[in-house]
Amino acid sequence: MQHRWIQAAQVRVMEAAAADDGMSTAEYAIGTIAAAAFGAILYTVVTGDNIVSALTGIVTKALNTSVG
Repeated sequence: MQHRWIQAAQVRVMEAAAADDGMSTAEYAIGTIAAAAFGAILYTVVTGDNIVSALTGIVTKALNTSVG
C-alpha cells in the first residue's frame, strides 16, 4: 500500500516537473523585453534637452575651475 503511494507521488512530481518545460525561456524573454523598454525610456530621458544642457553646464564648470 505504501509502495503505491510513493510511486503515485513520484509520478505526480515528474509530471509537475515536465509541465514547466520552457518556463525559464519565457522568463528570460520577459526580462529581456523589460530591460529593452527600460533602456529606451532611459535613453529618451538622458537625451532630452534639460539633461544635455545640465551635463554641459557641469562639464563647462569643471573645466573652468581653477585649482589653487
